[in-house]
Amino acid sequence: MLSQETINIIKSTVPVLEQHGKTITTVFYKNMFEKHPELLNIFNHANQSQGRQQTALANTVYAAAANIDNLGAIIPVVVQIAHKHKSLGIKAEHYPIVGYHLLGAIKEVLGDAATPEIIGAWGEAYGVIADAFIGIEKEMYDKAEQAEGGWATFKDFTIADKVVESDVITSFYLKPADGKKLPSYKPGQYITVRTQIPNDEYTVNRQYSLSQAPTGDVYRISVKREDENNPTGKVSVYLHCELNIGDMLEVSVPAGDFHLDTESSNPVTLISGGVGITPMMSMYETIAKTTPDRQVAFLHSARTRKHQAFDTVLRDLDASMPASSYKALYSEEGDGFINREFLEKNVLAGSDIYVCGPTPFMQAVINDLYALGFSEEKVHFEFFGPAEQLELTHA
Repeated sequence: MLSQETINIIKSTVPVLEQHGKTITTVFYKNMFEKHPELLNIFNHANQSQGRQQTALANTVYAAAANIDNLGAIIPVVVQIAHKHKSLGIKAEHYPIVGYHLLGAIKEVLGDAATPEIIGAWGEAYGVIADAFIGIEKEMYDKAEQAEGGWATFKDFTIADKVVESDVITSFYLKPADGKKLPSYKPGQYITVRTQIPNDEYTVNRQYSLSQAPTGDVYRISVKREDENNPTGKVSVYLHCELNIGDMLEVSVPAGDFHLDTESSNPVTLISGGVGITPMMSMYETIAKTTPDRQVAFLHSARTRKHQAFDTVLRDLDASMPASSYKALYSEEGDGFINREFLEKNVLAGSDIYVCGPTPFMQAVINDLYALGFSEEKVHFEFFGPAEQLELTHA
């Protein structure tokens, strides 16, 4: 529990964090990596170079300050971030390092305005927030390790198969090197793949959605090959061009709070753009296997048919389910985009809606859904990488 004096001081810093938040987090990461370069084995270098991680942390710090008198309001964000932390192997011993450099960055950026009272209040608040993360993450690690076939952080996997799905997407079938049974996962969750690229000083981590229904013996990820000149494309190019059947990768336990509600009988609408199709494949296959009579609409947008992965599989699944509807639009072939009119005609009434794709796609789709009267509680979405700030007109 924080004292009222501490709460008042933290609340007074909200305008400053709104103005200088990203500068503070940029200084924070710079200083922390200079003192602890070993942490570069955990953090995504591409997100750092693009400023996405700095922005995401600034948004989180701002939200914590704005809700410091009601931290329960940010528990969903804490849980979402805790899933990311678990998939990267972040542990309790990392939090004091983060706290030290975060407070140091606040002091460095704000100068004399960062009075001892402000630094003291933020130190106290950080301790409370860090304890919340540590507690939630410990439960996640314990649960993952205790599950049948489970493990805590990373485990060696072998590429059992490699299948080209489209001009830009290839699937990798991953099996545990020890041959043990795999723990199940919730359709829509992701894993972290960790590998050492030759001539690179640090290991690299990337999170990929599991792209098929749970099988118990293999995990499938379907990776889009990005531009090799783009920092985000380094790992995807390595996977596509250098790794083959029989090669090894380190893999985390599945994680993520974006997943199909398999306990519900509500209709489901899946909306994806580009490689955002991957978690939807897991959801759609699961519905086909477990509740094939459930009403479901799958709406997908791609640039061209050549970019479209899983089209034949999707059409076969659609044909096998009596209450299913699958529609794909190809923008460069004259079909247009998933817009408000298309959503109004094709989103199922009363459905749970799941959205995944590039940020501009999600922003447009979610705003259109809200404008059509669908509530925030019904609309679920997933980001690739650090959660960004969407400009949404809330329902």
